[in-house]
Amino acid sequence: MTVSDESQNSGDSPTSIFTSRTPILGLKLYVVVVATAAITISIFVMIFLLLRSKRRRSCLRQSSGLLPLVCKEISEVESADRGEICDSAMTEKESKPILSKGAEKYIAIESEGKKGSSQESNESSTSRSESSSAVTASTSTSTEGTKIGWGRWYSLKELEIATNGFANANVVGEGGFGVVYRGVLQDGSVVAVKSLLNNKGQAEKEFKVEVEAIGKVRHKNLVGLIGYCVEGARRMLVYEFVDNGNLEQWLHGDVGPVSPLTWEIRMKIVIGIARGLAYLHEGLEPKVVHRDVKSSNILLDRKWNPKVSDFGLAKLLGSEKSYVTTRVMGTFGYVSPDYATTGMLNEGSDVYSFGVLLMEIVTGRSPVDYSRPPAEMNLVDWFKGMVANRRGEELLDPLIEIQPPSRALKRVLLVCLRCIDLDAKKRPKMGQIIHMLEAEEFPFRADPRAAQETAPLPPHAAASSRVQLATKDVVVGDEQISSRR
Repeated sequence: MTVSDESQNSGDSPTSIFTSRTPILGLKLYVVVVATAAITISIFVMIFLLLRSKRRRSCLRQSSGLLPLVCKEISEVESADRGEICDSAMTEKESKPILSKGAEKYIAIESEGKKGSSQESNESSTSRSESSSAVTASTSTSTEGTKIGWGRWYSLKELEIATNGFANANVVGEGGFGVVYRGVLQDGSVVAVKSLLNNKGQAEKEFKVEVEAIGKVRHKNLVGLIGYCVEGARRMLVYEFVDNGNLEQWLHGDVGPVSPLTWEIRMKIVIGIARGLAYLHEGLEPKVVHRDVKSSNILLDRKWNPKVSDFGLAKLLGSEKSYVTTRVMGTFGYVSPDYATTGMLNEGSDVYSFGVLLMEIVTGRSPVDYSRPPAEMNLVDWFKGMVANRRGEELLDPLIEIQPPSRALKRVLLVCLRCIDLDAKKRPKMGQIIHMLEAEEFPFRADPRAAQETAPLPPHAAASSRVQLATKDVVVGDEQISSRR
């Protein structure tokens, strides 16, 4: 009895359970458990190695020279959506402003501390992610000579042939960040080829910004981006060719004693610019803040239709954000004071620049002109002073042969002052500016008042009304333009 009990207890022990045979090929239980664990671990290791190799091939494909690198300093895009951030040669030193030939007028004021930079990256990343992923998806499938997504990929050889080897005779413009050539493609179409200067990665930065900002944008008052070229370190953008120069040349160049820009033509240009900016601010999501609105960036065709160009400094701003903190960049004389002092950028900065540009179109003067007397060097200050002294009629460009009606001039003066209001919240939106410029009666209340004044008055109000009828004031912002009846 004792022996049988011992044998039964030994049969129920844990050791006997693991050494018992299973129906699987008669293998013992512990052998099956070990084999299952080994197979499971092997499967996980294989999956991990497969994913790692795919990521490595993806990064090599993006850095092969056919696609722009998504650089840490350049992009404000969530690269995590694609799995990883590709390495680049850019360093923290490249965050400093790049000033090359023709860029001495550019302001590049570094925001205080690194907090602003990190805040800019965090706030901008969400609004840019959709545009970046769309551009990456379209460019990754590109092949030479085929049309993809928003534009066409051109080879360097094609553009060299089109511009006759980038000959100096074909240069139509030159700025701080690149040279623009006139080119004729094989199909006979005329294009503008912008070759970006590769100053410490600046070409990569401007290329990415312009592609994101206007790659898919089509508007009659915005210059059209047709395609691009990415080969090695070369970055080029191919635009539609606008063959009548830029607004700066027609305002400040040698055009003779009488400017071909009549008042009517100037207003056509102004309204066209306003419509283009309104589309950027109110017709896109995320909205685009141009950040460098100025006369040299307004191209004109033969019918004086304006096209806003040069989106190298543009920023994307999502609808959930009222501003983005960034380094202050722009052209001296056009940058709004609130943006210059705080680095907080929104569409109100473009509105201020538009106001300065409107003053430039009306007066024919540059925003900053050191050849003039000290009191007249700064266009905004001189303009405000003239309006305050009720000398608005003297603001008109002397090269305009036929002066506009006084009513039309005062309307434009009001828009100027509204746009350059020091309180950014009080500046009108670009859509509102269009209505102001196109409205016949805006902003004056003279007609309703005149109707009230001609109505019979009770005797006790007659005396007080005589004082009010002595002058007729037109309020322009915080100033007044008064004329004697």
